[in-house]
Amino acid sequence: MTPRRRQELDADDLATVLEEFIRSFIRLPSAERHTFTTLSVLHTLTHRGPMRLTALTTTEQITQPAVTQLVDRLERDGLVERRPDPDDRRAVLVQVTPAGARIVHTRRRDRVDRLARLAETLTPEERHAIGAALPALARMAALMDDER
Repeated sequence: MTPRRRQELDADDLATVLEEFIRSFIRLPSAERHTFTTLSVLHTLTHRGPMRLTALTTTEQITQPAVTQLVDRLERDGLVERRPDPDDRRAVLVQVTPAGARIVHTRRRDRVDRLARLAETLTPEERHAIGAALPALARMAALMDDER
């Protein structure tokens, strides 16, 4: 989809372009293959720190049984570990292990490398336009996080 060139923001065009970009972006080749939910949990724990299972059900938008099963598998694979919550010894926190964090960082490095190669094929004007849009896109992402 090539959006129409204009100055005002068309939310439909924005949604369409972002959906296509994100669909391709999350599927960029990586040496290690994991499900989207697995990668999302690892990313969340890497960037937000240890969390309770109940918090993960909210951030990942999956059921309690599903997150429990996923964390069990990730723990078996050595990608996360459970620790007692220092604020409430009855509760458990899930935290990413160095192996889990390495997956997140490797995928990010792969994506940055891929985006850099793609950006080289754009015109200087296109690269400038994307760069100029980054602060507004970052603000929109923050607003979306605030709404949750």
